[in-house]
Amino acid sequence: MNNKSTVKRILDYIGHYKWGVFVSLCLAAVTVVTTLYAPILIGDGVDRILGPGQVDFQGLRQILVKLGAVITITAVSQWLMNHINNKITYHVVEDIRTKAFGHLEKLPLKYIDGHPSGDIISRIIADIDQFSEGLLMGFTQLFTGVLTILGTLGFMFYVNAWIALVVVCVTPVSLLVASYIAKKTYVMFKHQSETRGELTGLIDEMLGSQKVVQAFGYEEDAQKRFEEINERLRGYSLRATFFSSITNPATRFVNGLVYASVGVAGAYAAVNGLLSVGKLSSFLSYANQYTKPFNEISGVVTELQNALASAARVFALMDEEPLVPEDADAVDLKEAKGNVDLQKVYFSYNPEVPLIEDFNLKVEPGQRIAIVGPTGCGKSTVINLLMRFYDVDSGCVRVDGYDIRHMTRRSLRAGYGMVLQETWLKSGTIRENIAYGKPDASEEEVIRAAKEAHAHSFIKRMPQGYDTVISEDGGNLSQGQKQLLCIARVMLSLPPMLILDEATSSIDTRTEIRIQKAFAKMMEGRTSFIVAHRLSTIKEADVILVMRDGHIVEQGDHETLLKKGGFYARLYNSQFAVT
Repeated sequence: MNNKSTVKRILDYIGHYKWGVFVSLCLAAVTVVTTLYAPILIGDGVDRILGPGQVDFQGLRQILVKLGAVITITAVSQWLMNHINNKITYHVVEDIRTKAFGHLEKLPLKYIDGHPSGDIISRIIADIDQFSEGLLMGFTQLFTGVLTILGTLGFMFYVNAWIALVVVCVTPVSLLVASYIAKKTYVMFKHQSETRGELTGLIDEMLGSQKVVQAFGYEEDAQKRFEEINERLRGYSLRATFFSSITNPATRFVNGLVYASVGVAGAYAAVNGLLSVGKLSSFLSYANQYTKPFNEISGVVTELQNALASAARVFALMDEEPLVPEDADAVDLKEAKGNVDLQKVYFSYNPEVPLIEDFNLKVEPGQRIAIVGPTGCGKSTVINLLMRFYDVDSGCVRVDGYDIRHMTRRSLRAGYGMVLQETWLKSGTIRENIAYGKPDASEEEVIRAAKEAHAHSFIKRMPQGYDTVISEDGGNLSQGQKQLLCIARVMLSLPPMLILDEATSSIDTRTEIRIQKAFAKMMEGRTSFIVAHRLSTIKEADVILVMRDGHIVEQGDHETLLKKGGFYARLYNSQFAVT
């Protein structure tokens, strides 16, 4: 994304508040006019002080009253302008952040899987904050700066056109210097934002996996990775700061030339009677006010370069292809029977690496389907396709006769209850976590689900029982306790179809036996998909699918597959082999 397209999109967001911008511009004009009128009054005051005994006190009093009124109007209009600019800036930032977060929720799972979470967080939080700071400075100083420059030129031409021409001739030098430095600054700020996102991603990864880091003694390697990225960030930040820092001194040097030129030309004019001393003092004030906005704008340009670089990263996120939109007449699945049919399904995460090929499966309502096979054979991928976390490359998946691509995602996923090896918990009370899929559940329903999941006893031992607040990763709960909460969540909602992917992998054997009995009761009359590595847990499945390299190589019940003596029999016997 280039600068022009980024600026255009920012202006589109600002356009929603065009009345505020219009009022702000009017107030900026008032501020500039009153600010520029003050030197005229001061010059008139100087001309009324002619010498000892020749001071026009009456005229000076009138000028001082006018000057006081002008200063008051300037202060009030500037305060109102800043207040309006703040409101516009933070409304724009709120709109962009809201839209970015809303778009994030619409992105396909493959984008989330393919990007570090820390980098995504950095875009929505840090980059938008950087953008808001630059935009706020732009609103506050850019408008008044440009208007001050134009207004000052107008007043100077009104006072003396020849001296004003001297100023106009020197001005382009300042603009060229600022333009050159701004281009260099943008590139450095762009690298700085990208590297900051990379660093945030690493920190997020290390914090989330701190136990693994310490268990495998990865601290030194993590430190080296951090130092390498941090060193790059230091370099980019230093260069960005260097280029942004030389902007102001460079423009100040040029502005010094402007002031000196006005002083020399004005003094010559005053000596030759072409200009009064009062008007010369006004001109010098104008020269100072004329050059001051260039210094401010140079600072604003630096901040805007940072803001544009940050905004470009946010807009890049917002431009990512969202989920395939649902059909206008998408079917709303209600009271699913559990008839699932996969026909000639092909799918791969990477087009160059085939995974699921010509996959066919027909499941009758109420059947229990177990999926087994070695790691990487496609078991969890089948679950992703059933839930439509990913869409098939070709073929189709049908539920109750409807292609799930022509079905609302919300109703499809509401028809499934999932318990995975990886636990999903959110910040909140234990009660809120259990009732996540059924927020209107009563206290009795929550407790009954917890009892069926054999989680009630450990919950009652918590400091506040069901009102105990846990963090996103479960806080001080064990992995098994977290999994029991996830099981309780499914037992509370009781959907018509179940997906159990290593649902009891972190639970002790004694509790697992109890949970399996609860699952057996829950699965009665419900279509269930069970992914398991421990084959002893799927003996009661109606159909066992044995997968290998994305294909179903064997299919049947436990006894049939054992008698066949094929791949399943070898897998099963390997778990009970005596060495």
